[in-house]
Amino acid sequence: MTLPKISPALRQALLNLLRIGVSVTLLAVVLSQINLARLAQTLGEADLRLYAAALGLGLTGVALRAWRWKVLLDAVGARVPYGRLLYLYFVGAFFNAFLPTGFGGDVVRVLEFGPGADKATAAGTTVVDRLAGFIMLFALALVALPFALSLVPGRLLILIGALALAVLLGSLLLFEGNLLRRVTGVLTSRLPGRLQFLSLSGNGWLARMYAVVTACGRGAVLRALGVSLVFNSVLLFAAWLLAGAFRLGVTLPTLLVFVPVATASLLLPISVSGLGVREGIYVLLFAQVGVRQEQALAFSFAYYSIDLVAGLLGGLIYLAAGLLRLRRRE
Repeated sequence: MTLPKISPALRQALLNLLRIGVSVTLLAVVLSQINLARLAQTLGEADLRLYAAALGLGLTGVALRAWRWKVLLDAVGARVPYGRLLYLYFVGAFFNAFLPTGFGGDVVRVLEFGPGADKATAAGTTVVDRLAGFIMLFALALVALPFALSLVPGRLLILIGALALAVLLGSLLLFEGNLLRRVTGVLTSRLPGRLQFLSLSGNGWLARMYAVVTACGRGAVLRALGVSLVFNSVLLFAAWLLAGAFRLGVTLPTLLVFVPVATASLLLPISVSGLGVREGIYVLLFAQVGVRQEQALAFSFAYYSIDLVAGLLGGLIYLAAGLLRLRRRE
């Protein structure tokens, strides 16, 4: 018996429903293991001044990421006004917050890019932009590991260190270019013709996008990493403020180790914006240093709310641009 074919739209809808189900299930599991009355009390007793300061730092982070993207676009000859990139980053924050993965906003940024560069250039610089953030975040985690030796169990430190090294080495491999081009060329040569677009060499769209990734140049990548250092420092300071707001009693080196791991949960396209996955990770990690579950969960919700507020602001900007017919496309 031949099974009916599922259309791409229906398949995507089913995947989205599955991700929503995963988020709901994981959140339900986490919530079932804590005292909800204590969680409500922890949220109610939060220092709102520290939370407001953390929120302001989070919005500053959006502006810094837009500047990082401009550094990369300038390096490949795409002259796009900073205001336009800031708009796109806020719009991307909206879709990142409300789409089933943490990368939907990147796709929207490319699709909404408008004049100034082709889609391959926009996509390639977006990839480098994302990578620059993850590279610096995990580099900071590696720097913090020696300071967390007495705070975090050894096996957990080894796992986090291995993850950080994998991210850094994988990024170096991606930027090097030649090896990946040879490997994908060999692999795709054995695939059917319709899959030849997966090769990173040639004139295909994916190859042209990857050419932009490797064409950014060492100088631009280093400048982007410098902006990422400032950006991640700002967000880590925001996390430290939130830890103070909920009286977690953890040190900055501990956050330098834990935050990258939770942030990496966005790489897993199994939930809605990491919801459920991130909360479970924070509860497990903070338990290693004696933080109560309701405090860890309150911290996780508050940290996520920074992205949520930026996303809501981006949604309002996107709506206003549509009503005023200010959206620009190629």
